[in-house]
Amino acid sequence: MSIRSILNGTLMALAAATAAPAFAQGTPIDAAAFDALVASGPVADAKTVVSNQWASKVKESGTLRLGGTRTSNLFSLLNEKDGKVRGFDAGLAQLLTRYILGDGSKYQLTQVTSSTREQVLINDQVDAVLATYSITPARAEKIAFAGPYYTSRAGVLVKSNNKDIQSHTDLAGKKVATQAGSTGPAILAQFAPKAVVQEFQTHQEALDALRQGRVDAYVTDYTLLLNALSLGTGEARLAGAPFGPQDPYGVGLPKGSDGVAFVNDFLKKIQADGTWAKLWTVSIGQRTGNTNVPTPPPIR
Repeated sequence: MSIRSILNGTLMALAAATAAPAFAQGTPIDAAAFDALVASGPVADAKTVVSNQWASKVKESGTLRLGGTRTSNLFSLLNEKDGKVRGFDAGLAQLLTRYILGDGSKYQLTQVTSSTREQVLINDQVDAVLATYSITPARAEKIAFAGPYYTSRAGVLVKSNNKDIQSHTDLAGKKVATQAGSTGPAILAQFAPKAVVQEFQTHQEALDALRQGRVDAYVTDYTLLLNALSLGTGEARLAGAPFGPQDPYGVGLPKGSDGVAFVNDFLKKIQADGTWAKLWTVSIGQRTGNTNVPTPPPIR
């Protein structure tokens, strides 16, 4: 079964749940299982690392400089009690760190937004960006991408009591939030050209605008919307099915970097040995009621 059909099924199930007074409380990640999975990840041999300039640089520094987030519930969320970041993207980053350095904790996280991801790579502030980072031609002119390691589409989030918006076709004349620097503005221009678009710098700012009634809807990558719903606040619901083109997520790397080949080989390895599937299950599947592990997208 494709990842599209799996996640579409998840979205339909979550949309149906809005008929109840509130969503069930979100399921926290199994921290012990996540940590054990990272600790058992593959480690590259010395020859594999030394033959790649990008990986050698990381190895010599002793730290993977990572661009990422700490606020994405399913993909990369900081646990303030133990100071660890967990989720699907966080797991991939830590597994990649272990693959190069032998220890998944040897990374330094620089928080990024949709608007800063390219610049931190261009400025050599980070070695890689893992942050639900959609591969687009415009971005690929500035940086390089490994992957894709995941695919998504766009979705619409509204307040639970909003009856006027049932899908993206109902957004004409409505105030719609999206993230600056994301694929959201272009998708809205194509699929809801009469929407009144308001761009926010972060996912949380857009969610706050929706919660406070300053906008009528929030359009973004539906995996981020799954994040919002998985928190179990009961304040929002998905309006209609996902729409727009398939949205492949990639690992951002410096332009021209031979790290692309290295990271692609790493991704193929963790797909083949079952690590990718286990990470998806503990980070997303167990927490959204999905028991069928999707097939990862073909790596380019």
